[in-house]
Amino acid sequence: MKKPFRPFQVAAGLFAALLLTASTSAAQKKLLVVTATQGFRHSSIPLAEKVLAGLGEQSGVFTVDFARGGTNGKASDDIIEKMSPEALKNYDGVIFANTTGDLPIPDKEAFLKWIQSGKAFIGMHSASDTFHGYPAFIDMIGGEFVSHGPQVGVECINEDPEHPATKHLGAKYPIFDEIYILKNFHREKVHGLLTLDKEPNKLYPGDFPIAWCKQVGRGKLFYTSLGHREDVWLSENYQQHIMGGIKWALGLADGESKPQNLAAKLSKEEDRDGFKLLFNGTDLKGWKLRNAEGEKSWSVQNGMLVNTIKQGAHGTDLVSDEKFKDFVIRYDYMVPSNSNSGLYLRGRYEIQIAEDLARKKPSPGSNGGLYNTAAGTEFVSRPAGQWQSAQATIRGNKVSVILNGVKIHDQVEVPKATGGELDQKLDEPGPIMLQGDHGAIAFRNIRIKPLK
Repeated sequence: MKKPFRPFQVAAGLFAALLLTASTSAAQKKLLVVTATQGFRHSSIPLAEKVLAGLGEQSGVFTVDFARGGTNGKASDDIIEKMSPEALKNYDGVIFANTTGDLPIPDKEAFLKWIQSGKAFIGMHSASDTFHGYPAFIDMIGGEFVSHGPQVGVECINEDPEHPATKHLGAKYPIFDEIYILKNFHREKVHGLLTLDKEPNKLYPGDFPIAWCKQVGRGKLFYTSLGHREDVWLSENYQQHIMGGIKWALGLADGESKPQNLAAKLSKEEDRDGFKLLFNGTDLKGWKLRNAEGEKSWSVQNGMLVNTIKQGAHGTDLVSDEKFKDFVIRYDYMVPSNSNSGLYLRGRYEIQIAEDLARKKPSPGSNGGLYNTAAGTEFVSRPAGQWQSAQATIRGNKVSVILNGVKIHDQVEVPKATGGELDQKLDEPGPIMLQGDHGAIAFRNIRIKPLK
């Protein structure tokens, strides 16, 4: 692609790179672009209409018709006329571009069956803020708008670099937009394309999906929650993103639609060296709450073990079923601002986890410290919202720790439990314990190698 589409500029050869694989002899598809609203109406809708029409015209892949209306809450005659079961026979698919509310589709059930028959559904941004009172639509689109914070810059994680909607974006897609928080999203039912691993404004860890695709019967669905701002609609990356999704949904570009396998995996080297997974990436098997009656604050989200604490509540520590004596443990973790956690070796010796970048000087209570015992030799913490990696080795009562690739403890003697421990049986095997009563935290890639 040479340059993004501009409504005021028609350039020959636009989208040449993106559309190289499109067949010029194939018949053009016809899409109905729905921009009607019965709720909030985005100021970017007129531009969205022009961009979609321009992409279709200059690519030669599709033509568009429009179903407009809804300004000031008025009903849309376009919807009634163009989305009747009979009228839908004229189209190969439909685009919901920033629609909102309960649109007056004459027969909603027939509309969903039409998609299932082999048609394309493409949704942008507030398409997930549509038909809140119609669960079948929410189930079909795959997620439902709940809220959003201030517009913010994020780096979307590319979950499928081979898919036509995301193959141009690289591993991370930086964008400034209004980022949706969704509910009724089930990752096991969709093929993820873009996501965040932390809340966009407050940065607490979790699964915050951005874009996905899925099969709907014989039909195909592509949805992206991006597209609030006019400058987003004008950007090259976003136009390629939606164009790739449109082509995929129309069956004109190949791409996966099956849900990803989120099970954790060992590297070949770790498997050979005797490591095993302590967290499987899909559920809490092998773990239990320290206090069975405590707050059930732990969940598994998109391959992460996440501790989420509600305002005014306390979480609960999480304890492995299996016990270990001498071992090497490796793990990644992410902590938000003003949060605090820890990983306990044998359930008795805490390696501190904290967001303390402002300290700039290690202490026993700072990130990576052996709590109440020893400060790390260097301060190598990363900022809130970034993943950090750690490796700890314990033999007898001596502990070594490598944090973010730097050895900060080397055979440090830990003669007593560090506080908050499960018990005082220092010479016996014990479980791995993840502190969950102080703050939000996420872990992933927890693997352990027992030592003889």
